[in-house]
Amino acid sequence: MRANFREAVSLNNVRLRNKMLIVYFLSVLIPVVLTNVIFYNITTNNVKKQKLRDISLAMEQIRNDFKAQIDAAVGISSVIYNDAILNEYLETHYEVQSDYVLNYQSYIKDMLGKYSPVYQTIQQISVYTNNDTIIYGGQVRPITGQVRDLPWYRSLSASGQSNPVVLLTDSDYPGTSGWVLSVVRKITVGSSARWDKAMKIDMSPESVQALFRNITLQGDLYLLDGDQVQFTTNPDFERLGTAEYSSLPTPKGTIVMEEAFPNVSYLSSWRIVGHFKEADVLEEVYKSRNFVLYLAIPNVIMPTLIIIWFVRSLNARLIRILKHMKRVKNQSFETIEQQESKDEIGQLTAEFNRMTLQIKSLIHDVYMADIQKKELELKRNQSQLHALQSQINPHFLFNSLEAIRMRSLMKKEEETAKIIHNMAKIFRKSLEWGKDWVTVKDELDLAATFLEIQKYRFGDKLDFRIEADDSVLGLTLPKMTLQPLVENASIHGIEKMRGNGRIDVRIERERDELVCEIRDNGVGMDEEKIKRFYGYMEGKEAIGDRVGVQNVIYRLKLIFGDGSVFGSKALRRRNFHHPADSHRVTRKRQ
Repeated sequence: MRANFREAVSLNNVRLRNKMLIVYFLSVLIPVVLTNVIFYNITTNNVKKQKLRDISLAMEQIRNDFKAQIDAAVGISSVIYNDAILNEYLETHYEVQSDYVLNYQSYIKDMLGKYSPVYQTIQQISVYTNNDTIIYGGQVRPITGQVRDLPWYRSLSASGQSNPVVLLTDSDYPGTSGWVLSVVRKITVGSSARWDKAMKIDMSPESVQALFRNITLQGDLYLLDGDQVQFTTNPDFERLGTAEYSSLPTPKGTIVMEEAFPNVSYLSSWRIVGHFKEADVLEEVYKSRNFVLYLAIPNVIMPTLIIIWFVRSLNARLIRILKHMKRVKNQSFETIEQQESKDEIGQLTAEFNRMTLQIKSLIHDVYMADIQKKELELKRNQSQLHALQSQINPHFLFNSLEAIRMRSLMKKEEETAKIIHNMAKIFRKSLEWGKDWVTVKDELDLAATFLEIQKYRFGDKLDFRIEADDSVLGLTLPKMTLQPLVENASIHGIEKMRGNGRIDVRIERERDELVCEIRDNGVGMDEEKIKRFYGYMEGKEAIGDRVGVQNVIYRLKLIFGDGSVFGSKALRRRNFHHPADSHRVTRKRQ
């Protein structure tokens, strides 16, 4: 398992260029990109947190300033609420109107008007009463039915208490119109109060607008009472006091922040909500991103160019050496033309050129000697073939003469003339030196001549048949290939049997092979001879003075090597009960 793991992680089978790419990705590109991504995330998160913290501080400052303005108005309301003289003057039933005018000029006017110059956030302080003995005017106003229907007065009536209430009202300031923030409060002193009294302190709209228009905030602020919008810096918003904040659309990419007024009873339902576009808030973040990007580009490009430079210096020269090595394999001994370099590849190139020149020199020196050696070996094989053929001729001639002699002694017939003619024909063919290859037709004629001589010897005891495809008659094979096999079938197969014998010779083509088959119904071979024949077919020893079938086997092996096959069907089929043996000689077409 460890060996398999080492093979899996080994880079020995990876090309050099791919190895350098792996080094580049693992050691340069990925670390640089990863480092810049981490740096960018950390930087952007820090910038984003700082920006949001600044916005939160700005909104907190607005909340505190707004609360300070409201607290000032509430404090004034408390002073007015607890002013006994003012309450007495407002509770008085004036029989003579001049008495009220005197009180108004001497106290009420100064009491209600002294705060506006001091507190610029206070636009106007108004007192409302239903004391009809008072001359209404200035900052004292009557509580009419129309006033009782106003939202702020209904809020006071519904509360049933004298706590201050902050809400959006109509402006009572002369020469102005529109909505203002007001602090309203009932004025009730003891249970003996005969008249309904209330105060309304209007905040200066300019001071509120200046408070919310903070130049550090790039967004829209909403001052909410519950879910109703009381004030906003959104220029597209017009329905103050009636629009519900929850119905306002929040565009995608908007950051929403909120500041409430904890522990302030009269502002418990109030809150300040800010809508800020993420693109504006994160503008500094995007600048940081661009800075990181501009920093990352040279960090990636420079190592990439250096890696490409090194790879081309190494890979191009190694590929050139590899190409010339492949040419050497194809016997093209070309040296590599290059400028001298002292690195390892330059040394390798120099050694390759030196080795190539030595190989070329060795081949040139040894080539002629090798050719001469092969010519001598060829001549030696040719001489051996002639020697093998010369061994066959006397042996065959002796057997033929012996057959004629035996027949003449027994019957004293004149037919010996024909036999002698055939004998002469065979003798002439066997002595034809320099003609080692003959056609199949000539070889079959030689075999037929020999069988006619044997038929003369055996008479009706021997019958033979020779067949061949017309397509093979013009093919060539070594001389005296079939005759020793036919002779073996006749002498060792037919002669020793008592009944009639038959020899069949068949030559045909099977795909790219020439198949010669000699079949007889003779006595066959015992187990010992079978083993001896296998030894002849498999052995590599010299032929010596062997003749007959052994001679054919060795000659075919010498000429064709593994391209010739000698087999016996009788040898392969041990349970073959028919008395006929069949020898099969096969050679591949050359």
